[in-house]
Amino acid sequence: MKTSLDNVEEAMFLRVDNSGVCTITLNRPKARNALSLEMMQALHQELTKIDTDESIRVVVIGANGPAFCAGHDMRQLRANPNFDYYKGTFSTSSSLMKTIMTMPQPVVARIQGMATAAGCQLVATCDLAIASTAAKFATPGVHIGLFCSTPMVALSRNVGRKAAMEMLMLGDAVDAERALELGLINKVVDPDELDTALRIMTDTLLGKSAITLAMGKAAFYEQLEKGVVDAYAHTGEVMARNMMTADAAEGIDAFIQKRTPVWIGK
Repeated sequence: MKTSLDNVEEAMFLRVDNSGVCTITLNRPKARNALSLEMMQALHQELTKIDTDESIRVVVIGANGPAFCAGHDMRQLRANPNFDYYKGTFSTSSSLMKTIMTMPQPVVARIQGMATAAGCQLVATCDLAIASTAAKFATPGVHIGLFCSTPMVALSRNVGRKAAMEMLMLGDAVDAERALELGLINKVVDPDELDTALRIMTDTLLGKSAITLAMGKAAFYEQLEKGVVDAYAHTGEVMARNMMTADAAEGIDAFIQKRTPVWIGK
């Protein structure tokens, strides 16, 4: 097991690597894990390093304290009333979210508490999400005169249009069961079962071919932005390239021979 950022009290987030799973834990519990500019920059830098680390097969994003993430750091934003500062902050946030989407590893959100605004955006951006029954989700910017426009990008690509507009326009929190119904998260469990459910999911992901997951993840997000004709053309090419990998040959042979495949990640 590899641990970085050992000064837990001062670190904005913690990183622990264990058997192919990298766990990033937001570590500003007193600030409800609000995403300051510095925290987003540091997270972006860390995830960019993980992107090219072939020893990391799965990434988990969790949080310390009662809240998962309260969104952007409003105190910091109000202390810097400048258009360029605001634009730069939201651009940094968008870059962080896009990195999560484009990195080859599956990214799983572990939500133990409230996820609001950019925190809800973070959940929606992760490829998979498991939540405790204590978790709640909201895009409440409308309550303070600030529509959650950047969180809307991820939210509207996860839930239906009417549900997204309800969350954005009314700003009310939804509980974990409702979030599951809307498609914002994948699974809801009791708080004491959260880590067990997470381990089952990460173990399942570790049992898949890394190159297959990477190619599939990239194709998924790419085809979302295309029309149906172009999406089929693109994914047909991706499947043809996937068929040329050693893991696909091994997986198909193993299926035919009724044995467990041995992945090499190529």
